Amino acid sequence: MTQARSRRDAVFPPGRQALYEKHRYSAAIRSGDLLFVSGQVGSREDGSPEPEFEAQVARAFARLAAVLEAAGCTFDDVVDVTTFHTDPAAQFDTVMRVRDTVIGAAPYPNWTAVGVTWLAGFDFEIKVIARIPGGH
Repeated sequence: MTQARSRRDAVFPPGRQALYEKHRYSAAIRSGDLLFVSGQVGSREDGSPEPEFEAQVARAFARLAAVLEAAGCTFDDVVDVTTFHTDPAAQFDTVMRVRDTVIGAAPYPNWTAVGVTWLAGFDFEIKVIARIPGGH
């Protein structure tokens, strides 16, 4: 018996699909009532890194918000977060300051922070899994 292969249900925020196509990945994939969001970075409109760290983090969260919105979600629907940091000890306070303006009150989503040595010119990246309201 051959099992049918399911198609990926890709989600893209308005105005950014060309950058995702250039790098050959989807902003997010909807699977059942879950949304798996690719890592979002603090890029300028042309895709280049925002040089100032706090602004880069804020842009990454804004990019994430746009992907969530394109799928009918908000930060309240996020259940799991993974962040990547090029210098976690030096960046932690800044990331938490920006995070606190976006994530909201407890209960908080799961969160895993990972120190890395390379993020393609960026210093921060965030990816999430969210539950899609209404299960679709």
